[in-house]
Amino acid sequence: MQKKMVVAVEDCPARLVPVGTRITIPKDTFVTITQALGGNYTVVVNGNMARVDGTDASALGLKAEVLEFENLSDTEIVEDQVWQALKSIYDPEIPVNLVDLGLIYGVDIDQNAHNVSITMTLTAPACGMGPVLVSDIKYRVAKVPHVESVEVDLVFDPPWTRDMMSDEAKLETGLFF
Repeated sequence: MQKKMVVAVEDCPARLVPVGTRITIPKDTFVTITQALGGNYTVVVNGNMARVDGTDASALGLKAEVLEFENLSDTEIVEDQVWQALKSIYDPEIPVNLVDLGLIYGVDIDQNAHNVSITMTLTAPACGMGPVLVSDIKYRVAKVPHVESVEVDLVFDPPWTRDMMSDEAKLETGLFF
C-alpha cells in the first residue's frame, strides 16, 4: 500500500507501536497510513507510530472491518469462535494470520470465570511487535460472546520455526519447499 494521508472523522482508539499503550487519535487529526494488513492499519500520528484495529477504521473515514459472532449459547464461550477471532489477527509485517503462522500454541477456556487463556509465541524472541500482538488478541477475543477476560501467556519454548506454519501460510509467504 502506498502511504495515504487521512483526517480522523471522530476520536479513534489506537495502540502505540511497539509498546501497545492505548491512545486516542483526536477527531480532525491528520494521520498517515503506512501499512494496511489483515484489516488493521499502521499509522503515523504526531510523529508516533500507532496501530488502529480494522474494527475502528470508520473513525479514520475508512471502511470498518466487522467482527461479529453469533451468540450460540446462553452462557458458554464457544471455542470455535475464539479461534475465529484469533484467525482475524494478522502479523504486522507478514500478511498471514497468527493461527496459520503457527504462533498460537493453545487456547484454554474457563467457562465458570468466563476467561480465555491463550499461549502463544513470536517468530523471534526479540520481535518488537509482541506487545501490539498481545493487545490485538485481547481486544479481538474479548468480542466473542460471554468472554469477560483474556489472558495471553507469551512463551518461547518451544521456539517458533517455519515448520509450524500452515501450508497455506507457507504458500502465501513463498516458504513452501
